[in-house]
Formats: sequence, structure tokens, C-alpha cells
Amino acid sequence: MCLVVFSWQPGNAQPLLLLANRDEVKARPSAALAQWSDQPSIYAGRDLEAGGTWLGVTAQRRFAALTNIRGDNLTKPMRSRGALVSDYLT
Repeated sequence: MCLVVFSWQPGNAQPLLLLANRDEVKARPSAALAQWSDQPSIYAGRDLEAGGTWLGVTAQRRFAALTNIRGDNLTKPMRSRGALVSDYLT
């Protein structure tokens, strides 16, 4: 199960803490959080199979996150869901 957890406390030294995991398909290759060389304003992990991401932020303060879908009868999408996040961030 993928989770995204926020702790927002505006008066604190760290006003926003964000925790997330990605465990839908553990064998799927991914890169850790980093600045993307092809999109320098994006800071995110990266799905190395389809090129998208599940969580990211930009230098312009844009943020997006996506969790998994469960179900046995789901059809394979034409595009990776990670493209939703990547497209929004770009």
C-alpha cells in the first residue's frame, strides 16, 4: 500500500514535513529523489521503466503525488500513471 503523509505546522521551523513510500511493484526500477537532468526545475524520484514519478516538487513550488490502484480486473493503461505527476510538474 502506498502512503503519503503530511504534517503541516506553519509556526514551526519546519512548517511542512512530507513522508511517502512507493511499494506497488517492488521489483520495478526507480531512482531516488534528485534534480532531473532533463527538467532541472523538477525534484523527484523517477520510475526508470516509464520515466514518470509518483511524487515531486518544482522550484516554482508546484507539488504532486500519486498513490497506487488496487484491483484484479484492471486493464493495463496506455500510459504510465506517473505521467500524470510528471506532466503536471512540467
